[in-house]
Amino acid sequence: MTQRAKINTDGAEPDGTEPGSPAPTTPAIDAGAELDPVHPMTLPPPAGRHTGLTAAEVAEHVARGEVNDVPVRSSRSAAEIVRANVFTRFNAIIGVLWVIMFFVAPIQDTLFGFVIIANTGIGIIQELRAKKTLDGLAVIGEARPTVRRDGVPAEISTSAIVLGDLIELGPGDKVVVDGVVAEADSLEIDESLLTGEADPVLKRPGDPVMSGSFVVVGGGAFQATKVGRDAYAARLAEEASRFTLVDSELRNGISTILKYVTWMMIPTAIGLILSQLVVKQNDFKNSIARTVGGIVPMIPEGLVLLTSVAFAIGVIRLGRLKVLVQELPAIEGLARVDVVCLDKTGTLTEGGMDVSELRPLGGADESYVRKVLGAIGESDPRPNASLQAIIDAYQGERGRWPVAAALPFSSVRKYSGAAFEESDESDEGAEGRDEGAEGRGGGLSRWLLGAPDVLLPAGDPALAEVDHLNRQGMRVLLLARVGTDASADGADLGSPEAVSGAEATALVVLEQRLRPDAAETLTYFADQDVAAKVISGDNAVSVGAVAGKLGLSGAEQTVDARHLPAEREGMAEALDAGAVFGRVTPQQKRDMVGALQSRGHTVAMTGDGVNDVLALKDADIGVSMGSGSEATRAVAQIVLLNNSFATLPSVVAEGRRVIGNITRVATLFLTKTVYSVLLAILVACFQVEYPFLPRHLTLLSTLTIGIPAFFLALAPNKERAQPHFVRRVMRYAVPSGVIAAVATFTTYLLARHSYTGPDSLGAETSAATLTLFLVSMWVLAIVARPYTWWRICLVLSMGAAFLVVLAVPALQHFFALKLVGTTVPWAAVGIAVVASVALELCWRWVGRRFPAA
Repeated sequence: MTQRAKINTDGAEPDGTEPGSPAPTTPAIDAGAELDPVHPMTLPPPAGRHTGLTAAEVAEHVARGEVNDVPVRSSRSAAEIVRANVFTRFNAIIGVLWVIMFFVAPIQDTLFGFVIIANTGIGIIQELRAKKTLDGLAVIGEARPTVRRDGVPAEISTSAIVLGDLIELGPGDKVVVDGVVAEADSLEIDESLLTGEADPVLKRPGDPVMSGSFVVVGGGAFQATKVGRDAYAARLAEEASRFTLVDSELRNGISTILKYVTWMMIPTAIGLILSQLVVKQNDFKNSIARTVGGIVPMIPEGLVLLTSVAFAIGVIRLGRLKVLVQELPAIEGLARVDVVCLDKTGTLTEGGMDVSELRPLGGADESYVRKVLGAIGESDPRPNASLQAIIDAYQGERGRWPVAAALPFSSVRKYSGAAFEESDESDEGAEGRDEGAEGRGGGLSRWLLGAPDVLLPAGDPALAEVDHLNRQGMRVLLLARVGTDASADGADLGSPEAVSGAEATALVVLEQRLRPDAAETLTYFADQDVAAKVISGDNAVSVGAVAGKLGLSGAEQTVDARHLPAEREGMAEALDAGAVFGRVTPQQKRDMVGALQSRGHTVAMTGDGVNDVLALKDADIGVSMGSGSEATRAVAQIVLLNNSFATLPSVVAEGRRVIGNITRVATLFLTKTVYSVLLAILVACFQVEYPFLPRHLTLLSTLTIGIPAFFLALAPNKERAQPHFVRRVMRYAVPSGVIAAVATFTTYLLARHSYTGPDSLGAETSAATLTLFLVSMWVLAIVARPYTWWRICLVLSMGAAFLVVLAVPALQHFFALKLVGTTVPWAAVGIAVVASVALELCWRWVGRRFPAA
């Protein structure tokens, strides 16, 4: 390919000097010289194409440790996982109580400690499995920059970059280390993720580039001056890519609940200790055992575990579908989304396109137009999908003219361009040139290729033809010729004057390939009351036609984003009313996300191009295609490595499973906490022995909470995610816990008045245990709704297990459970029935009186 000049729309010369100033002398830089890893280079590299480091120089840098060794981690380390699961506040409390019980009670009363060990082990194993899945997917989705060594470009791992490496850049590429520009071809870099500056920065040789920024337009190469942890964004990038549970409504809600439980538990436990050890002055060891039996069930120890396990298993399940979850709350967040913004290209349509028709305008010669299109395609080393389709169609017919200038495509401008030095010698027999060109024996020709409604004035006759094609869902590009003044040098292709003087030459009609699964996915979102907004830089009518073919409601009413209100409130109203928006700039995409969020919407954004990066970053959930640019994959929380839009419903379903099921099991755990605290208060107030030993509550917790919660937390759940997690859980857990505590304590007091003798306490405990089990079972039966065959079996099997304990003498002795007589046991059952009726009435009243929404 021929060497071409660089386009600088600000009027500067290609080498970065002001017009008319002498060309700078650029000192050469020894690629193998030792570079300061702290301070970036300030001297620009030599002009021309660089060969990069040699193999020997790379080896020297590796030997000196000048390697980009920042660990690219998508998950916590194994040590961090173990530490997070073992060293918790509640594990510490339970651990101390467990050690005490070894000295004062039989092994039956220490079972709660073994349960905690088992739970912790399960949590560690599941998170390690999730880590393995995430790390494997991260390798697939990892950015592999192109590095030039010994003059040969090759893709390598980010961690293999060494100080002084020459790294090539193209549109959508992320700057992975700090450096200084060595080559620039209309290179514009977006640094907004680092500096907040919205406008892309034009880079020239010698300018610094920072890791974390990305290329918007053009291409080039830069030399690495800071690698590893010295790079500007390395630390931020490392932290941002970690497997995390932070900033999650579910996780934050559980933390809030646990904070209040802790404050509530401390005074209650102190009161229980004083009443059992100081006031009652019973058998010391038995009093300690019953005190521990009262404290342990106050701790919802399994709730955090099951939340972590549910998220971890979600990661594993999605991993099988080639979905990389870069931030765990994204699983939950996508389930809460009520608006999903879709970029048409790469989401509703496949990335590739086909030229279906070429329509010359104004009597232009078709063979000459084909040569021009082929030449424009050849002038861009990094073509987008539209230009690639043109290359595929006309590469064999391209005009072999020297390229005088080239203007890469910009999603802001909506067009690209090129200038050629045409001559009879370079392209004999070319026809269709204008008279001025022929008079010069060819001369300089300048061309623009892009959106017809941008390049042509309103009312141009060609626009009617374009509109007709757009309504068929076709994508239409206009080839326009800029004025052929012989003094023009082609450096002003991006100027408004060039556009205003453009003459329509031909229409290039592109056929877009619809994703076969897109219609089904849009139907899914409609059924789930999730509003879909198609936001595209293409012509609004064409986008609407594509969306209409896929069955999107409201696709017939398209909106041209150039006419949208600039203020947020007006834009939000237009977004709520419309479904398809065309001619949207990257900044407008970002503004649209913000406008929707200002109306209280939870917004997901999908995209694969560099023009989607800003919107992806600001959206509540950013979803990128695996084939998308490095920049989009870097800022997205979810990456669809299989490039299938149809995978999104699976992600939504996984999030709903996690949220809905954790809400269910949280009600079980917190009901236990409430009745345990209330029982402790009642015991202290009435100055009686605590009714349970640790073994009794271990049995009850296992059968009515532990085992059922594990199955319920992992079961399918298609309920739409609702906000206000804490309110939804506590509005049921508090009244359920109060009813269970009152019913149990009533049975306990009745038994105390009915039984006498040395073994009366055991009989009283057994009667109270029966009531508490039955009431807890009814809470489980309510939480398990709506019933399926396996949920019914789960509830019945837990009841059957308790009956086995009561019926088998060895288990009776092991758990110290033996019902004495018939009057008190039947009274215990009757009290449980009354409590269960109260539970039903209470749950129905609470649902009407205190809605969660």
